[in-house]
Amino acid sequence: MSGEHRDFDLQEYLAKGVEHVVTDALKAAWKDPKETAFLLRFAAASRAASKKRMAAEEQGEHIPSYLIASITSQCNLHCEGCYSRCNHATVDTAPVAQLSTEEWARIFDEADELGLSFILLAGGEPMLRRDVIEAAGKKQNILFPIFTNGTFIDRRYFELFDRCRNLLPVMSIEGERELTDARRGKGIYDKLIANMDEFRRRGLIFGASVTVTTENLREVSSDAFLQKLSDRGCKAVIFVEYVPVTEEGRELAPGDPERAYLRAEIARLRAERPEMVYISFPGDEKSSGGCVAAGRGFFHINSHGGAEPCPFSPYSDVNVRDSSLREAMNSGLFRALRDNGHLLEDHVGGCVLFEKRELVEKLLRESAGSRESR
Repeated sequence: MSGEHRDFDLQEYLAKGVEHVVTDALKAAWKDPKETAFLLRFAAASRAASKKRMAAEEQGEHIPSYLIASITSQCNLHCEGCYSRCNHATVDTAPVAQLSTEEWARIFDEADELGLSFILLAGGEPMLRRDVIEAAGKKQNILFPIFTNGTFIDRRYFELFDRCRNLLPVMSIEGERELTDARRGKGIYDKLIANMDEFRRRGLIFGASVTVTTENLREVSSDAFLQKLSDRGCKAVIFVEYVPVTEEGRELAPGDPERAYLRAEIARLRAERPEMVYISFPGDEKSSGGCVAAGRGFFHINSHGGAEPCPFSPYSDVNVRDSSLREAMNSGLFRALRDNGHLLEDHVGGCVLFEKRELVEKLLRESAGSRESR
């Protein structure tokens, strides 16, 4: 491990990252009294959560600041190049073995107790699980960005978002109409724009998620595109780098030049367009001391309860049905990835775990063998 990584304070980096997001969100929403009131309460809750994590760190236990929860594996769209469908993690119908409302509520309770500040709700299409989203709305100490394709947002959801300001819908859009409909299906762009206009009419906060590829990089980071989002009331843009799961899609994955361009653009946007929050995932892993998956900064729970390093690395050796959240984040697989420096290794592309999936599979087999020999 290099000196740069030895000197890197991950907990401080993550704590400041949370503070940065909350501060930027306050700046973006200052004209909305209801939203500002919630964000001020959440800022106090996130500081308390950070203190919990810091106290655990002093006792030798690392608690990540956020969690990704795929609350369903069902989705109504077939987006081109979807990593989740290619990994068979997303299907057309809801399997019977998905976690129940009560099981997800328990996970949210445990996360709150541990000091997690953010839980990203994903899928499949998470809006299909209204029961789980309503349970999340009750956990006001946690901010729940909901990554949605936007097609199931209706009057009842608008009313729920108004009551529960800790629920932040983040709608997926690929740029203008041509690029969005080409990847997501005809008519999706118009549905998203109609949703945005209704959010604005109701005075509700929402965000946008963009899958960044070599084809749309310039468009989705352009002032013209972002101005259209801002004009419609968007307060956060999350740039998610495309990760190829087949050789056919590899040319769409951003390389070093594209990631350098995106980093520079995000820095510029934060300085010149502070009306919105800008986040990149996985972003520059070097600036965060390596990959922050596998419990370093976050981990992923799939719709069946399997605890995975991240959505792009769908391997699990523990299920939250049979263990606590604390036990899951210290699974044999997670410990092997963290303790042996695998998350800090050099790699090609933006996602070390995807590039080193054969290693992850090997560690998973070793973890399974270790459990069987006990």
